[in-house]
Amino acid sequence: MLYLDRPAWPWRGRLWSHLISDVSPAELHVFAETLGVPRRGFDRDHYDIPADRFAVAVWLGARVVPSREIVRLLYAAGLRRPKHLNRPGLPGGPRPLTPAGPHPGCR
Repeated sequence: MLYLDRPAWPWRGRLWSHLISDVSPAELHVFAETLGVPRRGFDRDHYDIPADRFAVAVWLGARVVPSREIVRLLYAAGLRRPKHLNRPGLPGGPRPLTPAGPHPGCR
């Protein structure tokens, strides 16, 4: 299921909503593409949606929930990615790509 909060977050002279999926990032990317939102609107675990796309997102099936519910749903689905865990090299963060082949210690 896809969820979004009401446009209430100001940035660059516009109001923005947050769009999430409680199923998978893939579902979220497909919906955002259908909505016409560029991939650069993706931020770790959600898309930032401009207010002028809000009505279309609801029409396409996104459910409107309070902002606190957005965060709760992401945590409940195991899809919340705090910023400090998204930096390469930190435990739990993205790992740098390694050449194909067995991992050290796996023989």
